[in-house]
Amino acid sequence: MITLTASAAEKLGGIMEQKGMKESHALRVFVKGGGCGGMQYGMTFDDNMREDDNVWEQHGLRVIVDGTSLFYVDGASIDYVDNLMGGGFHIDNPQATSSCGCGSSFRTAKSHTGEEMPESCGHH
Repeated sequence: MITLTASAAEKLGGIMEQKGMKESHALRVFVKGGGCGGMQYGMTFDDNMREDDNVWEQHGLRVIVDGTSLFYVDGASIDYVDNLMGGGFHIDNPQATSSCGCGSSFRTAKSHTGEEMPESCGHH
């Protein structure tokens, strides 16, 4: 399961409302290969459900994660931080064994197939 904080849900809900898609779309969280850590987070608004999707509702928003991505982000939380250094979404992922300074790239100990993950770039 992925957890949205109240501030992340408020920010996402506001964006969805501005775009007129709050009722029809959900937040899709996914993981793809790439980035300096080996894996990258992604988020998008989606109105297309897939067979292997997991769906949760939190703070009035639906969150969708496909089965493969869930392996890498199960237990993660998404927060929105707005401070003097700038605002943005932050993913706290207990599955990540290391992450890069970019904040959107991470590494886990093993892949969903059980293989050892390659070494990261060293930007921890």
